[in-house]
Amino acid sequence: MAPSISNDITTTALSFRGYNVTNLGRTTELLSEKAYRKIVIEELERFSTVCDGFSDTSVDLVKRVEQNDEPGLKHYAESIALIVAVEVAQMRLLNEIHQVETSRAQVALGYSLGELTAISFAGIFAIDELIRVPLAMAADSLELAHDTRMGVLFSRGPTIDETDVERLCLQITSENNGTIGISAVLSPNTYLLIGQQETVVRFKAAMHDLLPTRAHLRINNKRWPPLHTPIVRQKSITDRASVMLETLSGGFSPPAPPVLSLATGKMSYDDHSARDVIRKWVDHPQRLWDVVDETLDLGVETILHIGPEPNVIPATFNRLSKNVIEQTSGGSLGSLGMRAVSGLARRPWLAALLPARATLLRAPHIKHVIVEDWLIENAPT
Repeated sequence: MAPSISNDITTTALSFRGYNVTNLGRTTELLSEKAYRKIVIEELERFSTVCDGFSDTSVDLVKRVEQNDEPGLKHYAESIALIVAVEVAQMRLLNEIHQVETSRAQVALGYSLGELTAISFAGIFAIDELIRVPLAMAADSLELAHDTRMGVLFSRGPTIDETDVERLCLQITSENNGTIGISAVLSPNTYLLIGQQETVVRFKAAMHDLLPTRAHLRINNKRWPPLHTPIVRQKSITDRASVMLETLSGGFSPPAPPVLSLATGKMSYDDHSARDVIRKWVDHPQRLWDVVDETLDLGVETILHIGPEPNVIPATFNRLSKNVIEQTSGGSLGSLGMRAVSGLARRPWLAALLPARATLLRAPHIKHVIVEDWLIENAPT
């Protein structure tokens, strides 16, 4: 049974997901629920219309969902529109069908594309206007993806210094055989890299002379739009997005609820800064670890994971929770015993943060709700 959503969500964070290889999740099931169908169709049709202006073919997201047909990278613009449509629909279902007062949430955040949904929900820009920015850049992002690979850089123990990772990326890029950059900082010992041509392979070959000996790199051969890396500058995507944002209505009210930006790792949105923050969002790495830390520090008790099959943010919290549990003695988070000391020895990246960042010990106590699961299990009969 799905966990309950408290009527008082003032200690709840709203977490929105970004693009992934698959983006439908359980949306076909949501569409089949009689009580939900009208709202889901309204949002799928609305964003189909918006996406039509940026596609060479007619966009029908309702048909895609009914047929459980993933748009995939080939139809990247449709994937963007689908994700946002489903996130907006899920929020409406919570608000209108289940009377969950999401506007009273403590904070909102979003990974990659999800940040745009988060700031729109918080009232900074209208989502059907803001989504035009990534849609306008989708074709060029797709073109840049044709020779990219993702690498997951991680360590089973030591912290990996971000400066060292960035330096090696710059050195490899300077060889003039493709650009590589950090796409996301998932934890002090885990990074996502995206590189062109053979740059990820070259990074792997060179890293052992510069990074901790226990660092590893797992290469993902799927193609990825290189958002949040310097690669997008090759198509002037950062500057073009900035020009579009200049004439976008809104952006002059502080977000409500407040929004943690993964572009900066903190609450950077106010009554005038949104355009500058989104510019950074385009080509700066996603600082997920900083936002996880901030979320715990705020005292958040529940996180609602919104969107189709949310993955990165729940997985990051899950890994942190497991690490904390394994490193505490007798199941108690109140004290560290011999078992904890042994655990910290195996994970010095975490040892370096404790006890200075004692709020990390709250991670196992956070309640996580996958909203699409909750909606399906609590659909009105």
